[in-house]
Amino acid sequence: MVICVKNEGFVYEGVPFKERYASRLSPFTKPKSKLQQSIKTMTAAAATSNTSSTGVGSPPPSSSSDDPNARYTFNDTALTALRKSSPWKDDPSYFQSTAISPSAVMKMMTHCHSGVEKGVKKGGNPIEVMGLLLGRPDPNTPKTLVVTDVFPLPIEGFETRVIADDGDVINHMIALGESLETTRKEKFMGWYHSHPFDVGIHSHCFLSQTDISTQLQWQRAEDPHGNPFLAIVVDPLRSLAKGHPELKAFRAYPPEYTNPIPNQCPDGSIIHEEQLRLEKWGSCSSAYYELEVEYFMSTGARNVLSLLNRNFLWMRALGSSAMCEKEARGRYPER
Repeated sequence: MVICVKNEGFVYEGVPFKERYASRLSPFTKPKSKLQQSIKTMTAAAATSNTSSTGVGSPPPSSSSDDPNARYTFNDTALTALRKSSPWKDDPSYFQSTAISPSAVMKMMTHCHSGVEKGVKKGGNPIEVMGLLLGRPDPNTPKTLVVTDVFPLPIEGFETRVIADDGDVINHMIALGESLETTRKEKFMGWYHSHPFDVGIHSHCFLSQTDISTQLQWQRAEDPHGNPFLAIVVDPLRSLAKGHPELKAFRAYPPEYTNPIPNQCPDGSIIHEEQLRLEKWGSCSSAYYELEVEYFMSTGARNVLSLLNRNFLWMRALGSSAMCEKEARGRYPER
């Protein structure tokens, strides 16, 4: 999937976003519902709950990557210094992993599945969709890119072509970038799109030749300015079949780069058989590499989910039975 990339980014008419949109943005003042009040109370209780009820502790704040809350905050000075030094400019495979928030994963999967449903309802093939990633490089673990949120774009397409008005898309991106400039400290640092192809032996999470071209445009426009760009590919049909998100993250090599290891695939494996390499990674397998994907969740969110699962959701009630209790298991032969 391809989209026009402007080197000047989201700056419009030379006027800062805050000045142009300060009068249009106002905080929400709607009163909170009883459900919102309950969730707020439950969240506060979960954040201070004892480790014996959830099995998840509440460690003190730390800059270590072992702290589950570390991904939600960052040091502005350290991030600015990292962007200024831009060590990824000298190493084509500098980044090794990406950390994705639960909300970003849910929004990506929902968007990609909506493309599948829309295409099938029309009596045709699933529709390919695209969106932008919001996040940053992590100063604490510099070789990790953190994705905190995603935003769908008004683009629809198929395997060979894209249905989109570039003018509308760019205007949408400008408006979105300006609104986020006033509310978020992160930047657009990547893009995602779906490969809604038939479920087969291999995952369809790879970069096509068109994807490589798009990713290189983004990297050339953003990487030199301290904003390394990431590509995520989602396989929605395989995700439905497997029952878990099927997605992979990639970065493209510069065109002048030559991999010193023959027949090496984006995941680091070596496949000598060309046909198999083509089936798994597409025709440009030597032009990009894969990053390890991890998911992060705050301690408070984990505790809230634990409380919901224990007190409100039906899964635990249906999953528990008196027959599973220790005193009942000894009577199986009688029954």
